[in-house]
Amino acid sequence: MTDLLSLPARTLPLLIFFLVASFVSNGQEIPSEPAAISAGEALFNNNCRACHRVQEKLIGPPLAGVTERAPSIDWIISFVKNSAALIASGDDYAVALFNEYNKTQMTAFSTFSDEDVLNILAYVEAEAAKEPEVAAAPADGGPTGGGEGGVPATYLNLILLGMVVILVLLLIILIFLVSAVKRFLDQKDLTPEQREVVRAPFTMGSIMRSRGFIFIVVFVVAALGFKAVINGLYSIGIQQGYAPAQPIAFSHKLHAGQFQIDCNYCHTGVMTSKNANIPSANICMNCHNQIKQGTLTGEAEIAKIIQAYETNTPIEWVRVHNLPDLAYFNHAQHVNVGGVECQTCHGPIETMDVVRQHSLLTMGWCIDCHRTTELNTRGNAYYDRLVELHGQASEGAMKVMDNGGLDCSKCHY
Repeated sequence: MTDLLSLPARTLPLLIFFLVASFVSNGQEIPSEPAAISAGEALFNNNCRACHRVQEKLIGPPLAGVTERAPSIDWIISFVKNSAALIASGDDYAVALFNEYNKTQMTAFSTFSDEDVLNILAYVEAEAAKEPEVAAAPADGGPTGGGEGGVPATYLNLILLGMVVILVLLLIILIFLVSAVKRFLDQKDLTPEQREVVRAPFTMGSIMRSRGFIFIVVFVVAALGFKAVINGLYSIGIQQGYAPAQPIAFSHKLHAGQFQIDCNYCHTGVMTSKNANIPSANICMNCHNQIKQGTLTGEAEIAKIIQAYETNTPIEWVRVHNLPDLAYFNHAQHVNVGGVECQTCHGPIETMDVVRQHSLLTMGWCIDCHRTTELNTRGNAYYDRLVELHGQASEGAMKVMDNGGLDCSKCHY
């Protein structure tokens, strides 16, 4: 204390400033509030999950216990914001990490605030504290996001079956009538020629030449032809199962399935835009500027991405899901507001090597969803009064159709 008091007066404020700055810098604490953990989870899934897991080693190290391994929390914040600068400065721990992971340089997240990084660390610590979960077996008959065939085809099958049943009943009645007429005529005084006609047995030839048999055959053929025409008309514009070949064999099974990369990491517009947008080559290069090896086929496909990136040439992806121009669909409304999962419409995309159209994407398919899906109003005060009024008028949960989900102008404008 005596030494401090003996310093020149102009030196004391400067010393106090450095002491306060040092205290603030080293006083960073990882939050534990649920809101911070939730925000950290969203940031982790959208930005970190492509290379990191909490408990497992992936492209980068597992993040569980990172606060104990790293020199300090401030060091972690600096590394996340600009790892290249920390490595270039000769920092021992940063250089060691760089060499340990095959000199793979981490993407710089310079737009992250200190609070963002702390929230991510809060999520990592919360996940690390959980017990390992046993993977649940998929339930039988799980959601598929779309049915096979169309409703009109089902109705036509029922109508055709009903007609066949009616024809069989008519045939049985006709047989009884013919037998009754024969017994009646046998009691009459007939000439030998007439009696021969009455008692003539039924043969295959006589049945096939009869007018009734010809009518039945013509009717069945005409009904089947009519059904085929109607099915064909209803299938116009439906491309369920469409799986075109792409210029680069990108596998969702590998990226979204095996590596569990969040869909929003690549399809960045899905939360804020009408379209999910096709990722640009520079998003691919966030990983593939370091990951250039694999199977022979994989290396060839990665080389195509690198060439497109270096020559600034757009990759001509073939569109798989395509709605007609007269229909309006907004991804942000469904994903960000409605909380609809990607698999609801696109099916088990994480299992597809080649992307295919999983659902019908017809107007009837959309309307059925609006009729059965509950409106997501959680945490949105905009809907509070509307939900209250709906509860007064109806006992059931509020569906999308109760909020104008069946209005023509919602989708056709």
